[in-house]
Amino acid sequence: MTEPAAPTGTVHWVGAGLSTGSGLAALCEHTDGVRLWHRTAERAAGALDRLGLTGRAEPCAYTLDALTARLAPGDVVVSMLPAPEHAGLLAACVARRAHFACSSYVSDAVLEQVPAATGAGIVVLTEAGLDPGVDHLFAHSLVGRARAAIGDGTAASYRFTSYCGGVPAIPDDFRYRFSWAPLGVLNALRSPARYIEDGAEAVAERPWEATRGHRLDGEDFEVYPNRDSVPFVRQYGLPDAWQPLTFVRGTLRLDGWLRAWDAVFAQVRQGDDAAIAALAQELAAAHPTTPDDRDRVVLAVSLAVHPSGARGDAGEGAVWAGSYLLDLVGDEEESAMARCVSRPLALGVRHILDGSLPPGLSRAAGTAARSEQWLRELADDGLEFTFREGG
Repeated sequence: MTEPAAPTGTVHWVGAGLSTGSGLAALCEHTDGVRLWHRTAERAAGALDRLGLTGRAEPCAYTLDALTARLAPGDVVVSMLPAPEHAGLLAACVARRAHFACSSYVSDAVLEQVPAATGAGIVVLTEAGLDPGVDHLFAHSLVGRARAAIGDGTAASYRFTSYCGGVPAIPDDFRYRFSWAPLGVLNALRSPARYIEDGAEAVAERPWEATRGHRLDGEDFEVYPNRDSVPFVRQYGLPDAWQPLTFVRGTLRLDGWLRAWDAVFAQVRQGDDAAIAALAQELAAAHPTTPDDRDRVVLAVSLAVHPSGARGDAGEGAVWAGSYLLDLVGDEEESAMARCVSRPLALGVRHILDGSLPPGLSRAAGTAARSEQWLRELADDGLEFTFREGG
């Protein structure tokens, strides 16, 4: 492996969509070398004006060739583009020895390039937004606290849940407004979910059919499993001596969502790709998030560890139990989603700039100690959340 690429302080933020918010402003406070790349230089300038950053970052017209031509070793590229475009950006970063950061899950196309990126001495930071991102920080923190309290070798069982959702701050009849690509929402519903329930792996071919009630601070929500939860048992560092009774990562919706979306589910069951794409356009037009609407982000992560063989509800007879709750509402300056995605991502970029992330793949903060550090820094940056210990 070559020497790590020394950070230059130049950050190329690519894309100015719904998730670009005050995190970009935080980077402008940290370094003078920020460039915002958008479809045209005029749109980039308009986005900077909307964010109050005119004159603090350079607006640029994005094409992959134009970006590549301006990359220097040690620059940082932040991709806010759709996930399928990350691999092309990363390839340019590897070729130019520029670091890479995004808030998305690691795709196979990105993972294939990690050995080359490591050899080039560059950081590949992924899963550093809200979900994935802050949820990882909460999980690592909870697991670290539980391990310190109980010990890795103690025979025990546990229940872990992590639910996140962007919902309307003022509920509507549809119980939802689209704050990101509707096609992505629908395709997630078409993807089977794997999780652990009653001590065994379970698969929901249609995730919404596994929806159940979930109560937080006296308020009722609905939750359902999403994607494949099982690999995160190892990623979060849960001891082998602890047996999972429940391990679910999933999506949170307002109470009444399942009933309100019944007609949507009927079409998702029967539709092909073209029909689902058409449905996404219809739903986007019917239920958009407008400038007058306020969104709300809720992220709830909990872990309860029980004496071996115990099967009570989370917290009942637990050796140790803890939970994190992030519950934010957007304001006239930015949406809650933009704040919750862009601020953790910007913090990760700052850690690339200060040289504290090693070359190769990083997923947010991968240890309990680093997660505690990130959470302290996010709290100092104004991202509000609460921690509660006990049942």
